[in-house]
Amino acid sequence: MGDMANLFGTGRFAQPSGQEESADEAQEAADEAAEEVRRRLAADAGDVEAMSVLGAMLLRRGDFDGAESHLRAATAAGDRAAANNLGVLLHQRGYADDAAGWWRIAAVAGSAAAAHALGRHFRERGDEPAAEYWLCQSAEQGHVLGAYALADLLEHRGDGAGAERWMRAAAERGHREAAYRLARTLDRSAGPDREGRDRAAAPAADEAEQWYRQAAARGHRRAALHLGTILERRGELKEAGRWYLTSAKDGEARAACALGFLLRDAGDTESAAVWWLRAAQDGDGNAANALGALHAERGETQTAERWYRAAMDAGDDNGAYNLGLLCAEQGRTAQAEQWYRRAAYAGHREASNALAILLLRGGDETGAEPWFSKAAEAGSVDAAFNLGILHAGRGEERAALRWYEGAAAAGHTEAALQVGMARLRDGDEREAERFLRCAAGGGSAEAAYRLATVLDARRPPAPAHELGETAQEKSECEEWYERAASQGHRRAQVRVGMLAAARGDVVEAARWYREAAEAGSRNGAFNLGLLLAREGSEPEAVVWWRRAADAGHGRAALRLALVCARRGELAEGQRWADRAVSLGPAEVGERAARLRDALRQELSA
Repeated sequence: MGDMANLFGTGRFAQPSGQEESADEAQEAADEAAEEVRRRLAADAGDVEAMSVLGAMLLRRGDFDGAESHLRAATAAGDRAAANNLGVLLHQRGYADDAAGWWRIAAVAGSAAAAHALGRHFRERGDEPAAEYWLCQSAEQGHVLGAYALADLLEHRGDGAGAERWMRAAAERGHREAAYRLARTLDRSAGPDREGRDRAAAPAADEAEQWYRQAAARGHRRAALHLGTILERRGELKEAGRWYLTSAKDGEARAACALGFLLRDAGDTESAAVWWLRAAQDGDGNAANALGALHAERGETQTAERWYRAAMDAGDDNGAYNLGLLCAEQGRTAQAEQWYRRAAYAGHREASNALAILLLRGGDETGAEPWFSKAAEAGSVDAAFNLGILHAGRGEERAALRWYEGAAAAGHTEAALQVGMARLRDGDEREAERFLRCAAGGGSAEAAYRLATVLDARRPPAPAHELGETAQEKSECEEWYERAASQGHRRAQVRVGMLAAARGDVVEAARWYREAAEAGSRNGAFNLGLLLAREGSEPEAVVWWRRAADAGHGRAALRLALVCARRGELAEGQRWADRAVSLGPAEVGERAARLRDALRQELSA
């Protein structure tokens, strides 16, 4: 649109005025009238060609009575074009059998157009052998409509090779529907997904694109839609948008919807809404759903509900599912269940999963399980994972693992984590590592941490770090610890801090300990206290030990007791020693008990 606007603005794109168009039309009418007069005079003088041409002119104008006499006269004189046109005239008047007789005469005389018309006549009558014979005669003479009609007949009969041959012949001669259908055939032969096709399929995909392009350039709106889809998938969004726009302007609702999504992704939601509205008004359920989602995001729930209902009325099951989501967000559980059920009964797998979750939350585990199963069998990865959770909750570990494995195979991160942990419990460390790597690569902080612990257990102990030495490079396990730590995993943060401290990087260690402690990790708070105490900041260390001890850390309580004893705060020290005894572990409890007894003796003395 922008390029066209620029051409208009520079004056390089000429725009005819209304007066110029009227003048051109008047001139054409005058020229046609003059030609008719010349042909009529020649026909009256016995010119057979003039009779044939005049009859064709009158036929095109709709003057059947005037055309028939001239065409019959030319046909009687042996003009095959006149015989063909006479057949067309009689066919339009409803005399199909008489028309076929004249088409046969013209076809036998070598008229490719008449052979095409005769082939179409026999196909309409159900006589496919005769239809194929005459269409083949027409196609072999280079008649583009004959080639296309023959290809259509052969495709209907299941002769894919023959259909492709003649569809290609028609497309090469400029038939846009043939070009589109040839592209569709090549596209299907290349596979359902253009991404990741093998080398053998690539030429067919590339050729399909070229035929889509030719058909689209000739104004085929569905070809423009498919071309836009190919370009969008390839990341060529600007050109994809141009073809979507071309197709949408020609009335293709799916292209208008696709253009809306392209504009939305570019941040232009207002323009996107305009095209979605146009598509939705033409009955596109996907566009109606998109409008519903847009209004729901804006908090306009009533308008959103209206568009979701419109999508449902257009036959899009997502409409009912989205209505269920909308009602669930508003706390209208009964209505949500109603819409989920409607979509689920129609085969919507995510609605089945959502319905099962709703029933499970309501305590109806028996009712939830069949819907989880239905969704999982339809390919819902989330439902398969949820079934795993359901069976695990009942203690049915084998059944749970089967569902987890299915979900993990489909790329579900948390399911891969569960399988990895199950393999660890079984002692199969290699398989555990494989699943944990999948889950960690998918973004699971817990999987990254557990993978790091597996790798950590294998590595040999690091040599003691000496001051002045260059710190050793980070191992793979430390990299996984850091990935988990950066995602907020508290135990990973503490472990990264410990590894940094072992390398002598006190600043890095303190940073990770502090981050873990502030997130509520008692080990992080304790270790941060140790680090601060070693650096001479005992008052701040006490603050963190107190936080760790209050959270149940026995060693932190013992440290506080020692600090109090050293300061002479015997009663406070005894209180923290008591706390350390109760918290443990055993060796901490023993030391704390001895300290407590000593403090008690000091107090009693």
